[in-house]
Amino acid sequence: MVRNSDETLSQADYEALATLRYTLRKFTDFSTSAAQEAGLPPQQHQALLAIKGNRASEPMTIGALAEKLLIAPHTATELVGRLIDGEYVTRQPDPADKRRQTLHLTEKSDKVLQQLSSIHLVEIRDMAPKLIEILTQLQAGVRAES
Repeated sequence: MVRNSDETLSQADYEALATLRYTLRKFTDFSTSAAQEAGLPPQQHQALLAIKGNRASEPMTIGALAEKLLIAPHTATELVGRLIDGEYVTRQPDPADKRRQTLHLTEKSDKVLQQLSSIHLVEIRDMAPKLIEILTQLQAGVRAES
């Protein structure tokens, strides 16, 4: 969604935005490499994390996964099929609604997700001060001009 704004941007705003995008790209590159080293395509890693991070009170379905990953439902169906083939996920009928199926992680996925999440948290904690600095600069710019 693109929002229009008549706000005049300063050079510092452009620099902070560029630095933010660069920092996020570095993290994405790190994440992609880590997933591939663990034997998972990045999208499969993201799917496993979305399933694991889903609130326990809300069942994870293919539709919910598609929404979390910002992908089409048929793409999520194909992704889940690959995860099932790789023995990372199982599908079970939803006890509350038999028309849909819920997704569950296997021991295999729990193990790889634990490994990947641990190294991702280390990386994020290392990056946090820089991200906080960038976001603070951007927020201050918005406040000063509002």
